[in-house]
Amino acid sequence: MDLTDYRRQQRRLIDSPEGTSDSLSFLFFSLFRVFKKTSGNGNIALYLGRRDFVDHVDSVDVVDGVIKVDPSDLNGRKVFVYLACVFRYGSDELDVIGMSFRRDIWVQRVQVYPPTGESITKTPMQESLLKKAGEQGYPFSFQMPTNLPCSVSLQPGPNDAGKACGVDFEVKGYIANVADNADEVIEKKDTCRLMIRKIQFAPANNKAGPKADITKQFMMTDKSVHLEASLEKEIYYHGETITVKVKINNETTKVVKKIKVSVEQLTNVVLYSSDTYAKAVCSEEFGETVNANSTLEKSFQIIPLLANNKEKRGLSVDGQLKDEDTHLASTTLSQGEKEMQGIIVSYKVKVNLMVSGGGLLGGLTGSDVTVELPLTLMSPKPADISIESMDG
Repeated sequence: MDLTDYRRQQRRLIDSPEGTSDSLSFLFFSLFRVFKKTSGNGNIALYLGRRDFVDHVDSVDVVDGVIKVDPSDLNGRKVFVYLACVFRYGSDELDVIGMSFRRDIWVQRVQVYPPTGESITKTPMQESLLKKAGEQGYPFSFQMPTNLPCSVSLQPGPNDAGKACGVDFEVKGYIANVADNADEVIEKKDTCRLMIRKIQFAPANNKAGPKADITKQFMMTDKSVHLEASLEKEIYYHGETITVKVKINNETTKVVKKIKVSVEQLTNVVLYSSDTYAKAVCSEEFGETVNANSTLEKSFQIIPLLANNKEKRGLSVDGQLKDEDTHLASTTLSQGEKEMQGIIVSYKVKVNLMVSGGGLLGGLTGSDVTVELPLTLMSPKPADISIESMDG
């Protein structure tokens, strides 16, 4: 069933007299996959209706799921579920002699069995998942704060093995006596885990692009080179051609020999300290020259692609659930009210003029003229086909 057929069938069910919530739930499961993970002993099983949860900057989608519990072999223990935002800086296989190569940025835990008596308003997603889990199903929900990073991985080098470092989100069900006790050993067979992603999409409204300029004087002259650069719009999608408009006014006796346009990815890792790493993800040199006392006005086009940066170790890419295709990490959007930990990604476009010296001093009086522009690089929001839209 493609999206057009789905929309047509959805509208027919909603408009028909016999259109009920049961028929809409059936339609939901005919299109959407249920993600399930069972513990090694078979006593608990996690159910999720999706694994991508959207950060809307001012709010984040609720992580809503169901856990199925068989109480016959719990022996008085309880069942908990937690959602964790984790920074991994080493593979799980390296967790030896009690040393962990991960840091939990944020964790929230809930007890699901025995029920605590707390009133829970079930979402349409949970209502549908409970039909799959049966009478032993128990709903759980988590509300993430807005100052958590998105799912990002640091690209390993060609010879690196194991899981990539980066920010992950995991939903984990486990059997224990208490929710969080460092002294209690929880065996792997008493746990089940599903990885999820926290993602952001480009805002619907695209604003006018940024503009920047610089005027630079050179040694032995009172004349200057004026450089202005601008982008057509604020937000570009992954794989989209970026057009950079450049204006040059060369009032000197020197010659602008080359124009270089590049895109840099800035990865800010905020953990125990704050460190920023800059990596060029696209760089093009253009042979246009601007002679003495001349001007140039021209647009240059570049496309930053992960496919051209597969060998770059430490490059930020959007988080992956398995070995699926991904792309360069999206720009991190935030309200800026609270400090964000983890990995924060931004981009900038650099326009660089290579100016040669003239006269007897030659290259000694030459220099570069550079201007920078902020760039927002993201994915467009897909069509909304969430189960909530099925209520008509």
